[in-house]
Amino acid sequence: MSGVGGARPGGRTARTRDAVRRATLAELADKGFDGLTVEAVAARSGVHKTTVYRRWRNAAGLAADALDLAAEEAWPLPDTGTVQGDLRAITAMVVHGFEDPERGPTARALVVAAVHEPITGEALHGFLTGRLAQAEEVVERAIARGELPVGTDAGEVVRTAVGALYYRLFITNEPVCAGQARRSADAAVVAARAGVFVRDQA
Repeated sequence: MSGVGGARPGGRTARTRDAVRRATLAELADKGFDGLTVEAVAARSGVHKTTVYRRWRNAAGLAADALDLAAEEAWPLPDTGTVQGDLRAITAMVVHGFEDPERGPTARALVVAAVHEPITGEALHGFLTGRLAQAEEVVERAIARGELPVGTDAGEVVRTAVGALYYRLFITNEPVCAGQARRSADAAVVAARAGVFVRDQA
């Protein structure tokens, strides 16, 4: 994870950080990463420009800290009673997060920032690694219920479910929809049930 911001502080410092994060996300939504500036974030947040420069340094630091804060927030993990239902819910959240008219531009801008700036890339890696670790629980539950073979690699199942969506979004720049999200989840379930993701024996 990025070192920007460090541990979550309390009091006025926490309010300042939250105000800057909100302003950063709003600027990203309006102008993209290329248009993100310390001056604009300072003006929108009401935090003095000198303070923003001292703590976040530049646009990459602002974007990285926004991701660090997002990683600390609770994520509503689905529990539908079946691994198929849970993975469908997860892939639907991925599509909604990038295609939603309000949230999508910000999410896409953060990915662009991560591609171009190492500090933001590190933060995005930490954010996604944390989400993957949480999502593995839906597969572990399925193994415990007997839906999937013992020894199934939970992380690989989740990666397969969401991977095709990220490929469309950021490699081929194709649109994604609810139907594709559902099919991606179903394909991962079919493969998992067939034992494709059972770990190799040492």
